[in-house]
Amino acid sequence: MKHIQNSRRDFIKKSASIAALSTAGFNMGNAKTIEMIKDQGMQMSLSYFYGFQENKVQYARQMGIKGAVTSANPWMVGMRDKQSWEYEPLAALKERFAQEGLEFLVVEGPPGLEKTKLGLVGRDEELDQFIKFMQNMAKVGIDTVCYNWMPVISWHRTKIERKTRGDALVTAFDYEDIKDQPLTEYGEVSGDKMWENITYFLKAVVPEAEKLGIRLALHPDDPPIPNIRGISRIMTSVDAFKRLIEIYPSPSNGLTFCQGTFATMGEDIPSAIRYFGKRNKIFFVHFRDIRGNKWNFEETFHDDGITNMYEAMKAYYEVGFRGPIRPDHVPTMAGDNNDHPGYSVLGTLYAMGYIRGLMEATYRNKT
Repeated sequence: MKHIQNSRRDFIKKSASIAALSTAGFNMGNAKTIEMIKDQGMQMSLSYFYGFQENKVQYARQMGIKGAVTSANPWMVGMRDKQSWEYEPLAALKERFAQEGLEFLVVEGPPGLEKTKLGLVGRDEELDQFIKFMQNMAKVGIDTVCYNWMPVISWHRTKIERKTRGDALVTAFDYEDIKDQPLTEYGEVSGDKMWENITYFLKAVVPEAEKLGIRLALHPDDPPIPNIRGISRIMTSVDAFKRLIEIYPSPSNGLTFCQGTFATMGEDIPSAIRYFGKRNKIFFVHFRDIRGNKWNFEETFHDDGITNMYEAMKAYYEVGFRGPIRPDHVPTMAGDNNDHPGYSVLGTLYAMGYIRGLMEATYRNKT
């Protein structure tokens, strides 16, 4: 009888221990699984082009979004006497983000390359500065720079407060509004000249980027029309980006996959993601959508555009993209101001929830 009681006690103790271990393992497993599902291993990020907005930084921490993207602007850290390619501003920005619990992942807006893009005297000095900038990026531990090839007239919209769903405000472009504008001071700049200039840039910069482990992520021209005021735009199609990566084949030569811009081109988004993703050429993603075409379009809520966003997310997952990704050009919603069109804090919160929902759905349907 005593032996039976001892056996029963041992059995209960062992069962309790197993249950405790199982529960602990289940909880640990759950935590790991949730972390794995969340963001699909991608580096979810927010942009901070307008400084360290207190509510945005706090929202980022609350949402668990640790990635930070901003331009190389010394003014953000009170260094107006410094240049954007110098070490001190980059190091200070990196440290400032770290103090907020964030990680500076992408420089989006590097030192100016206007002379290089236009093929003007002084471009070699710009290239020297850009190489110095990459060296300083490597020193502070930032490996991705998002740049563009749109001189003089960069990102362009003709309206910044068009009403969309529920009277939210979005940016929009209509070619009819600008087609009769005069040439810039640089006159006609041909597409051939622009290709010649970007080839010069890549041959000068990519070898140095390779040595430093820096990834050059070229953003498409936005809007992707043939020219604005006489200055040709060349990064306006998937074929153009295929040409880009062949000019100087390198692990450092790739692109920022801006979904909204590729959508205005009329490209099939999942197919384009798979093409470049399988070649490891997508270094950074702008996850957004539009309605319309390259001649006449408007930004939309992430669930209200022309792209199958779920299929796009599946494509990123399938090609193994695990890099920085951020929402872009969100509507300005009620209760927020339109001081920074496309970067409403409330619109960003909506976008982040939508993106994470797509991520989790994609992950769960694959496992």
